[in-house]
Amino acid sequence: MRLLSLKPAPAGVTLARRISSQVLLEGARELVIQHQGSEYHLRLTRNDKLILTK
Repeated sequence: MRLLSLKPAPAGVTLARRISSQVLLEGARELVIQHQGSEYHLRLTRNDKLILTK
């Protein structure tokens, strides 16, 4: 089990939002992300690596 620090971020620092790839993909191997009129494909490879392509 990994423990998370509950220390607040230093003033003026915005932390990036974190989300698990398992939550994003919901059991699928590919997800299409729409951004400014373009589609991006987030794919899970056979080696469990993530690839993002346009």
